[in-house]
Amino acid sequence: MRRRPAPGRRALPRRPAALLLALGVVLTLLAAGPALASSYRYWSFWNGADGRWAYATTGPSTARPGDGTVQGFRFAVSKETGDQQAQPRTPADFEAVCGSTAPAEGRKRVALVIDFGTPEDAPAGDAPPQGAPRTACAQVAPDATAAEALASVAKPLRYNGAALLCAVSGYPRQGCGEPMEDAPAATGAPEAAPPGDAGDAGGPSAGLLAGVAAVIALAAAAIWQSRRRTR
Repeated sequence: MRRRPAPGRRALPRRPAALLLALGVVLTLLAAGPALASSYRYWSFWNGADGRWAYATTGPSTARPGDGTVQGFRFAVSKETGDQQAQPRTPADFEAVCGSTAPAEGRKRVALVIDFGTPEDAPAGDAPPQGAPRTACAQVAPDATAAEALASVAKPLRYNGAALLCAVSGYPRQGCGEPMEDAPAATGAPEAAPPGDAGDAGGPSAGLLAGVAAVIALAAAAIWQSRRRTR
């Protein structure tokens, strides 16, 4: 027989109570999560047109630029995706880079601007191989990616396991998209990837998501059990 609430008091339904408890635990987990890194040191990828740069929405290993396009690469410390302070320091000008390169049948011309950045953005113990940005006109197959165009003029390239571009012409010698010291990463977390590239550092960690999922599962089990008892 179901027990009735005492006069003057209204019983809180068991299902909403369980859901409120689960929500409270989830919010606690989110608040206790590690602070996300606010800046990264990495090679960013840009699309150029009419002398201007726009942050690329795809990585160089998947982008397939057309003939007559301009692609830019810049090594810098970026605080957010598409940070305009981290764009290549040379205007996106196809004619200035490829104007003297004659078209070839079965090939496309891609103007490349490779900016190694400033000494202030270099990792400790390393330095940019040159101060001014390097330009090159790559002649590659019609279906070549931006990464293949870059490799044709600026070897060696280095990538990490997530296909993130780590080094161009061997620079930098070590590292790949590390969060800066003023933004600690979670202990034991996999190597961070900067925003806008192969990975996304803007969401909660996998461990936190697993914890949230576990809490939700426990809440669902509690609701199911309470429904059985009230039948």
